[in-house]
Amino acid sequence: MKRLVYPSPDEVSEALARPSAGTADIDNIVREVLARVREEGDVALREFSGKFDGYAPASFKVKETELTEAVQYVPEELRKAMSMAHSNITAFHSAQLQDAVAVETTEGVRCWSREVAIEKVGLYIPGGTAPLFSTVLMLAIPARLAGCRDIILCTPPGKDGRVSPMILYAASLCGVTAVYKIGGAQAIAAMAFGTETVPAVYKIFGPGNRYVTRAKELVQLEGIAIDVPAGPSELLVIADDDANPVFVAADLISQAEHGADSQVIMLTDSKEMLEKVQREVVEQVIKIARSEIAGKSLANSSLILLRNIEECLRVSNMYAPEHLIIATSDPYAHASSVVNAGSVFLGNYSSESTGDYLTGPNHTLPTSGYARGLSGLTTGSFMKKIFFQEVTAGGLKNIGPATEMLAAAEMLEGHKNAVSVRLKYLSDEQN
Repeated sequence: MKRLVYPSPDEVSEALARPSAGTADIDNIVREVLARVREEGDVALREFSGKFDGYAPASFKVKETELTEAVQYVPEELRKAMSMAHSNITAFHSAQLQDAVAVETTEGVRCWSREVAIEKVGLYIPGGTAPLFSTVLMLAIPARLAGCRDIILCTPPGKDGRVSPMILYAASLCGVTAVYKIGGAQAIAAMAFGTETVPAVYKIFGPGNRYVTRAKELVQLEGIAIDVPAGPSELLVIADDDANPVFVAADLISQAEHGADSQVIMLTDSKEMLEKVQREVVEQVIKIARSEIAGKSLANSSLILLRNIEECLRVSNMYAPEHLIIATSDPYAHASSVVNAGSVFLGNYSSESTGDYLTGPNHTLPTSGYARGLSGLTTGSFMKKIFFQEVTAGGLKNIGPATEMLAAAEMLEGHKNAVSVRLKYLSDEQN
């Protein structure tokens, strides 16, 4: 990890720059995938699956027998842990459901909104270097709670053509409608445009690598809604002398192991803490199976010593991390200063890992600085609000003249007339 001691603003900005990886090349590849899947359907899907995933299935859809048999390959203790996660995620997301509230904005004018489930949603579940069954829970549970009719899931198979039984079990547990063995940008294309075997959806959810993220951004331009630009994972830790350096190093490594393009940052006002964490990272990273991947990520990451915790918070808000851990003597006091972050973890025992799996809030969060203007997923992400308004004859008399004036000021005579003819009708009726 890079080490910066009391850096200048320019040095901080350079250290916090997200790693890039051939954006132009990615764009060209993704555009070709989208265009060909749109035009050629399953034929293109099969070609790209063979090229990028190393397996081109005869049939993309996972059979019902594969789904039902998955349970026997998932140990009982793991099923119990998944059940606990399912319960906590359900509890948190159920609380987000709200009843419609009607408002009388003016006498005789009644307005309300109704939340309606998005009928068809597509979930993308990464499964290349790690089968992220936890993301199935985080996406499918709120989709089911929202009442989505069709919940389809795409995930890349292994080179043997099999999908992780943990992903399949989670899909069954959460009521996923259908599962398809497709990964990468081609999976996004299939869900966006539809093919002979994969149905098109109205909104696409789920994290992924840069190819997946770019594919989501491009299909959005075609009128397909997406959740958030959830790209490579990132974590920022704010630590003072009261933090546990063993914990901090473990947290940094936990996110670094996601992928070589992940980024982790520690900000501290303690030189001693910086040195301790640096030593711990070196000692701990070699002990994990994904040490090579984590090592590449750590090369893009930094330990930064600043003057005080207030400065740490300012830098954090500028960075807008996907995950933020505040490991200070009074994390609650500092939490009120957080304005840009996807999900915040308070105190020494709030590991980001618990949020990935079990605390309850969604772990699909905005990355790459999008936390400045976007939130993580909620149950409402799988719904849309439809607005209703009812204007009675009396209500029109109250707001009609002002409506005419506003329309005339914008030189929209047709708008004004739609009100004027009604007011004239009411006037004639009275006379």
